Amino acid sequence: MEKLKHFEILNNIDVSKKIEKKGNLKYLSWSYAWAETKKNFPDAKYDIVKNEKGLPYFHDESTGYIVFTYVIIENIRHDMWLPVLDYKNKVLMNPTMFDINKTLMRCLTKNLAMFGMGLYVYEGEDMPNIYIDETNKTNNTNIDTKKVTEPQLKRLFAISQKKKITDEMIKEMIKKLWNIDSKKDLDQDQYKALVDRIEKKQEEN
Repeated sequence: MEKLKHFEILNNIDVSKKIEKKGNLKYLSWSYAWAETKKNFPDAKYDIVKNEKGLPYFHDESTGYIVFTYVIIENIRHDMWLPVLDYKNKVLMNPTMFDINKTLMRCLTKNLAMFGMGLYVYEGEDMPNIYIDETNKTNNTNIDTKKVTEPQLKRLFAISQKKKITDEMIKEMIKKLWNIDSKKDLDQDQYKALVDRIEKKQEEN
């Protein structure tokens, strides 16, 4: 199967185990987000925008402090900005460099979300939507686009872990239902049916 576009690849990654919570807000670990991005796109770059004094923030007396970053992946650039906030998400008028540093890394994480990495976290979702490369369906009928994808297998693993269903139990399910020996041999319909079955199994318990 051809490699999916950068947005689909990054948006398919299950980041649920790396999400941190503060109050009612969710944050994705910046180190994990950047590591996963570099694994998939080694040439990915980011930078911090500096002011005329070479400092990594901008200041306005009436509105506070703000930072800017940008990320480039496959020659596509997205910019992001974020005000310096306290733990209640209120503007800090006199932040420390520690506050600014934290904001820069949060800004980078949001910047990566523009490329798909953990974007569903900001949408209030716990799991990613799984994308299929539609170009293969229309441009090359010889490529089996029905097969389960690696990101889907990762999602299946994450769901089964949450539901306390072992890999052996899954193997037994797919063997019994479709006489399939490996999860990698599932097609899209079987994958969806299996996910539904796992979720319903937990509800019955």
